[in-house]
This record gives sequence, C-alpha cells and structure tokens, in this order.
Amino acid sequence: MKKLKKIAILGFPNVGKSTLFNRLLKEKRSLVHSEPGMTRDQISAVCTLREKKCVLVDTGGYFDYQEDSISSLIRQKAREAAEKADILLFILDGKRGLLPAEEELYASLRRLNKPVLVVVNKVDSPAEEAKVGDFYRLGGERIYPISAEHKRNIDLLESGLYEALPSPGLEKEEAKPLRIALVGRINVGKSSIVNRLIGEEKLIVSESPGTTRDSVDTLIFRDKKAFCLVDTAGIRKLSRTRDKREKASIIKAKKDIAQADVVCMIMDAQEFPTRQDSAVAHLSLESGKPMVIALNKWDLVEKTSQTPEDFKERCYRKLDFISYAPLVFVSALTGKRVVRILELAEKVYANGTRRVGTSRLNSFLSNVNKNHPPLSKKRGRMKIKYMTQKKVLPPTFILFTHSSASLAPAYERFFIQLLRKEFGFEGTPIRLALKRS
Repeated sequence: MKKLKKIAILGFPNVGKSTLFNRLLKEKRSLVHSEPGMTRDQISAVCTLREKKCVLVDTGGYFDYQEDSISSLIRQKAREAAEKADILLFILDGKRGLLPAEEELYASLRRLNKPVLVVVNKVDSPAEEAKVGDFYRLGGERIYPISAEHKRNIDLLESGLYEALPSPGLEKEEAKPLRIALVGRINVGKSSIVNRLIGEEKLIVSESPGTTRDSVDTLIFRDKKAFCLVDTAGIRKLSRTRDKREKASIIKAKKDIAQADVVCMIMDAQEFPTRQDSAVAHLSLESGKPMVIALNKWDLVEKTSQTPEDFKERCYRKLDFISYAPLVFVSALTGKRVVRILELAEKVYANGTRRVGTSRLNSFLSNVNKNHPPLSKKRGRMKIKYMTQKKVLPPTFILFTHSSASLAPAYERFFIQLLRKEFGFEGTPIRLALKRS
C-alpha cells in the first residue's frame, strides 16, 4: 500500500482549525470549543476527497504571546507536524484581520518548500468575502475565503486540495485497525504509554494534570497489524471541574469508550485503585467493550515486601466487577511490557467476538442444571430450559425459563464465571437476558 500524503492544518488558536478538520472529514472527530487552546496534541484521521485519500492532521495553535512550558510544547508539535506533512493548510481568522505574527509564521511555512494553501475562515457572507483583500499581502497566489462552521465555499477548498494531491490517489483498502481507547484518571501516564508504543514523543506529556484535552488518535503497525491508539483526557467528576474545556474533554473521553473496540484502563501502580479508578472501571464495564487493565509506573514500585500476585489480588478484590479483565504491569518510562497491551487487546477483542453454537451451549446448560441448579432472587430453585447466543461485543445470551423470576445476583455472577471459563470469554463482559417460554 502506498503511503498516504499528509495535510497539516496550522494556525493560531481559535481560528477554526478543528472545525475545518471535522468539516473535511465529514464527522466530529476533533473537539471544538469556543475557548482558545482546546487542541494540544496532533489529531489525525484518513480523509477522502472524491476518490483520493490522505491523512488529515489537526494541530494545536501557535501561541505568540504565551511562553509557559505547555504552550512551547504545543508550538513545537505543530511545527513538527508541518515538517512531516506534504501539504499545509494555513488558517486565518476573517473576523479579526491579519496579525503581524501570522505573517511571520506564513513566511516560515513557505521556507519549508511545500504547497501552502491560505484559508481565511469565518467568512460567513459575500459582504465579508469582499473584505479579505488585506490577506493578499501575504503574497499567496490564491486565498480560500470559507466558513467551516456554515460549510461556505468548502467545495472550493476541497477542489484545491484535490488538485494538490498526486494522482492516482485511490489506495488499496486495508483491514480496519483495532481501536484501543486508553482511559483512566488524570496523570496516570496514558500519553506516555502511547509515546512509548509509537517510539516518539508525539503526544505532549507534562506533570501538570489535565494536559491532554482532546482525544488523540494514533495509527501504528505491529507485525503487519494495524492499531489505532486513542489517548483520552483524564476522567474525573464533572462537579470537580471548573474549566469548561476540561469538562468538554471528559464528556468526549466517555464517548470514546463507547466507540472503541477495546478499552485499556490505565492505573498508577503507586496508588490504586482510587475512587476515581473505580468510576472509570464502571464506565468501561457499562460500555460492554472488551477490557485490559494496565498498572503503569511499575518501575517505581518497591517490590521487596509485595509480589505481583499481591497487587493483582488487591486490584481484583477492590474492583471485583471487572475481574474478567487481564492485568499487565507496565512502565511507560522504561518501555517494559507496554507492547503486551497490544497483544492482550487483540486477544480480548477476539474473545468478545466469539460465538458459541447452540448445541454446545445447551450441553453446558445441562451440566449446570444438574450440578449447580439455578436460584431465583427469592432463593427458590428454577430451571433454565435452553439457551442461545443473541450477539457479540459483548457476548449476550438468552436463557429461556418456565417462569418470569430473575436469577439471584450471586448466582448470575457464578453462572457468568462458568460461561467465561468454559468458552474462553476472558477480557469481555457477558450479558444475560431471561425470557419466559
């Protein structure tokens, strides 16, 4: 497969880069917020322009007035994206006019000797379009006055990009990458683990909590298999969050759990499981997605008094409702066992998509009825006549009974454990539904 060309979207904060990114993709992938500085890391996705495909990259804004460590890293990552891209989209704000610092930035982008398309955003009407003449002092041959929010002149920009992309642009389709959402509370090392897996400092890492705001998709290949790593914002109670951008990030992270193929829950091995770890685990369970647990910062743990089995017992005792998920001890700092996350993700996804034939299920059920008779909520004996599998992800089974009584919660958990052990459903939640017949 030919390597897809990269198009990087660049510009100052709040000019509408993420809105344009979503518009060109025709889906809401990048988080948009009225507050500046929402996007910090690079967010990339495959984009189709007619029959041509490319990789579209949304970057953080270039700050010219802030010199704190985060702003400096954001600018550095945006610059790296520009250097690696094949085509550059330079976005300007048509509402406020051209800034001197933007002229300097444009000149530096031109020195990269790559096609630079100048896009003036927030031009919502023909009257406003007549006022964009000032932007021609940049010296560009053509300017695209658009409104990403209102979809104005997007077709003209798409035509310009289509012409800039080489022909033929039709690429061979590959298998859909396994989408792994890395979730957890703030500052457990999610971004560091992604950086370790891809072998470069793509994502911004800082000791300041809440560094990751938008979810970041990163495509990697291992043993000719594709994985999409989704680095999500740290999750905590919305009531404890004052920053509107952080609230939006947490809401987006919760949506990413639902859209993932596999959830990898990251915890800090030095302090776990906390109340917030438990809340994140509940979100993962409710999603029905296969799950892997990774205890990060294992290199910092004093191991003379406790063994890995002690840590595992502690995790499953306090988070017993996700004891079906395999646990791996990792270190983003040293790289120890981080690749194991990918291996386990493949395994639990395969288990979550497993189907069991009805005859095998009912042979299993016959043994259960004989050796472990089902109990109802009222502690009375009940009989399950037969069972079938309804769906996968999560594996869901219909149990047909004589009465409308429900299984006792303890017995339901026991029945699920028997199912998991018998048919190899490690790493995936299991759903049961009773039906009277």
